[in-house]
Amino acid sequence: MPTAIPHLTEFCDHLAHVRRVSGYTLRNYRTAVEQFVAHLKQIGKWQDDFELVSPIQVRSYLVEAGRFKARRTLHNQVSGLRAFYLYLRQQELVRNNPLTGLSLPKLDKPLPKFLTEMQMRALLNAPILLWKDGKLGEYEAFRDSLILELLYGGGLRVSELCGLNHGRIDLEQGVARVLGKGRKERICPLGPVAIQCLRIFVQRFDLEAALDAPVVCTRAGRRMEPRQIQKLLKTHLTAAELPLDMTPHKLRHSFATHMLDGGADLRAVQELLGHANLSTTQIYTHVSIARLKEAHRQAHPRA
Repeated sequence: MPTAIPHLTEFCDHLAHVRRVSGYTLRNYRTAVEQFVAHLKQIGKWQDDFELVSPIQVRSYLVEAGRFKARRTLHNQVSGLRAFYLYLRQQELVRNNPLTGLSLPKLDKPLPKFLTEMQMRALLNAPILLWKDGKLGEYEAFRDSLILELLYGGGLRVSELCGLNHGRIDLEQGVARVLGKGRKERICPLGPVAIQCLRIFVQRFDLEAALDAPVVCTRAGRRMEPRQIQKLLKTHLTAAELPLDMTPHKLRHSFATHMLDGGADLRAVQELLGHANLSTTQIYTHVSIARLKEAHRQAHPRA
């Protein structure tokens, strides 16, 4: 039986209950520590004590890992190791941090992918068209329409949608109180179309809209998981003849891009998306500028 990694369980408990990170981040940070220790064991340098890890060993690991890991993956793993050593320092379990002063190659910042407004309309229409063609059940068609309208209409993360209960939606005001990253609550306008979809869905299938009941659920009434929504999105992308690399998060990109294209204030979009930093939201202005430059290039005689 493999020896437990010192302090890793307590670190993961700290992430979950004190820092309240997402399950995705928790898994990635745990994996970062596990893979680092596995590397040290493989080269015979692990001494069952993080105090004894040297900066040279960290750099050796990154050089080795860089041969088969993407640059972004490497950055994420270093973030996990930094968080772990920060925890160890705070708990006075180590005195030195071998990651201090560590520099990594800069990441490219590709513009986020999104659907055009015309493409978005085709996607939103896909579930009902599939039902009318006899290719999708009635319940699934109306539920999937609701899912797409909420993701796009509210700019929700898929995890936020999965965690959304009826009690957190004000139908009269047309808004939802959403729990985002770090358990931070924000108000999201959903738009009249999404609210009408919700009303129709509940009434058509006589659903129990109890305060603690999930807004999107399986036919058996179970709360849906992000993977289920990712899978059904592929079905509707195929039906609408749209790129299959689109994800629920890219519908959020579409929401933000279309808001800014329509003249929305950048800080308002930041608040709607629940971004802690304005710099995170500013990437969408680059999308709009890139589109304007492309339109200029194609249409202007001197471009």
